[in-house]
Amino acid sequence: MLDWQWLTRVSLVLVVTFDISVDCVRSWLDLNIPQEHVPYFFTNNPHLRRQCLADSSCPYKNIANVTKCWGYESGCHEKNRMSSPQCPEDANGWVNTKKLQVEKFWNSADFGYVTERKKELTTFCEGRDQDDSTLECVRYFRYCKATNIYMDLRKSNIRSGTNRYREDIFTEGQIGGHCKLKKDAVKQEGEHKSPLQSWFAELENYSSLDFHPIKDNKCDIVVEKPTYFIKLDAGVNMYHHFCDYVNLYISQHFNNSFSTDVNIVMWDTSPMYYGDFFEVTWEAFTDHPVIYLKQFDGIRVCFRQAVFSFLARMRFGLYYNMPLIPGCYGSSLIRAFSQHVLHRLQIQQNGPLESKIRVTLLTRSTTYRNILNANELVAALKTVGEFQVINVDFNRDISFKDQLKISHNSDILIGIHGAGLTHMLFQPDWAVIMEIYNCEDSGCYFDLSRLRGLKYMTWERKDKMVQEDEGHHPTLGAHAKFTNYSFDRDEFLRLVFKAADHVRTHPKFIADRKRVKNRKKPINDEL
Repeated sequence: MLDWQWLTRVSLVLVVTFDISVDCVRSWLDLNIPQEHVPYFFTNNPHLRRQCLADSSCPYKNIANVTKCWGYESGCHEKNRMSSPQCPEDANGWVNTKKLQVEKFWNSADFGYVTERKKELTTFCEGRDQDDSTLECVRYFRYCKATNIYMDLRKSNIRSGTNRYREDIFTEGQIGGHCKLKKDAVKQEGEHKSPLQSWFAELENYSSLDFHPIKDNKCDIVVEKPTYFIKLDAGVNMYHHFCDYVNLYISQHFNNSFSTDVNIVMWDTSPMYYGDFFEVTWEAFTDHPVIYLKQFDGIRVCFRQAVFSFLARMRFGLYYNMPLIPGCYGSSLIRAFSQHVLHRLQIQQNGPLESKIRVTLLTRSTTYRNILNANELVAALKTVGEFQVINVDFNRDISFKDQLKISHNSDILIGIHGAGLTHMLFQPDWAVIMEIYNCEDSGCYFDLSRLRGLKYMTWERKDKMVQEDEGHHPTLGAHAKFTNYSFDRDEFLRLVFKAADHVRTHPKFIADRKRVKNRKKPINDEL
C-alpha cells in the first residue's frame, strides 16, 4: 500500500543546493567537518572563504587563508595535499620506477582516484534550459548524476520477490528526462554491468522523453531535496558495509558537497528487511532516515537532483575489488574518511595517555576463529605495568558508537582474521593493528592497514601456534578460517612489545603525548 503521508513529508522539503548563511554562527558550525578539513573545503568553495573572511562571526577566520587541496583540484601542488603515499618497499614488478609506484598508489587508492574518475565524466543526455533534464556519468556508469530525472515505478512490483538487485525495473520510457540523449554512447558502457559494480542496469533504458517530467506535472511526487542512490553490500559485515560508506564519501568529494540535508535512497528491489548493524554511521552523511526504493513502488517519482553513488564492489574500486600495488601505504582519502566519520559521530580521542599504552584484544562469540587461550593472553598483558588492557567482543550488545570509542582509543588493536579488524580504520594515526593470525588470507587486512597508513603485524612463528583441527568449511572441507586457535604466551608478548615500541616512537604519538603533558602542567602565579 502506498504511504501517501510519508510521500507528503518528502515532497514538502525544498532544499536544492547547500548554502550557508553568514548572518548566523550556527550556519557556519553546520559545516560540521573536522577543523583540519576546513582549508580544503574553502579551496573548493572560494566564495565561502570570502564570506568567512568578511564575517566577524566565522569561527574559521584564522585558517581561511591556509592553502590546502585534496589533490584532485586543478593546480593542486603536492606540498599542499594532506599527505602523499609512502612507498619504501619494492613494487614486485608492478612498475619499473619509484615515481610510477607512487603514482599508481595515488591514482588507485587515494584522491588521485577522484581525479581519474573526473576525467571520465561525460554528458549522456544534454538539456538546454533549467526545466530540461541532464545525465552525466563516468565510464561504465560507476557513478552518475542527474537532474529532473523521471522514474515510473507503477509496474515495478518491488513489494514482492526476494531479489535485491533486479535488473528489469525499467523498460524504455520508464526512466529518463527531457534532454538530447546519446543513445549509442550509453550502449557502449555496459561492460561492468553487475549489481554492485555499476548503475548500467538501472540506467541503460534511460530515455529522451517528449515531456518535461516536473514542469508538465508528470510525477506523482517530486523530491526536491538532493538525493543519493546507493546499492548496499552486506550490512551485517563491517568490512563489506564500510565499502559502501567509503564510496559514498568519495561521491561527496566528486559532488563537492558534504551537506547532511540530503536524502539517501537504498536501491533495494525487494521488500526484504535489510539488517544494518552499523546504521548509526548514516548520521555522518544525512540528517534524515534512509529511504527504501520500495517506498516509491507503484508511483511515478521525479528527483530534482540525484547522484548514483560509487559502489562497494566496483572493479578496481575502493576497497573490496582493489588490487593494491605492493610497497606503499598511507591513503589520505581513507584517513580523511576516518576523520570525517569520527567527527560527525562525535567520537573523541582521549589520548595518548601520559604513561600508558592502550591495548585492546578483540574476542569473538562465534563458532570459529576464536582465540582459545584469550584469558591467558589478557592476564599476561595485564602483568605489564605500561599496558592498559581491554578484552572486548564487538557484538550487538555494544552500540556501534561505543565500539568506535574503543577502537579510536586503542593504540594497539589485536584480533584474529575477521570483519572486526575493519575497526583499524578508526584507530589513531600512530596505532598498530595486529592480525594475530590471518587464517591463510594474507592480503585482506594487510592491504586495509596500508590504506589507513597503520603499522600491520601478524603471527610470525607457526610452531608457536596450535590449530584446534583442520577446519570444517560447509562445502570446501578443511579450511583455516573454520577452526579455532591458541597462541604461545611468550611469543605473543614479544610481538606486543614490538608493537608498543612502534607506538612509543611514532612522531604523532610523541607530539600528542607532549601536548597532553603540557596541558596538565600546573600554572605557577608569581606574586
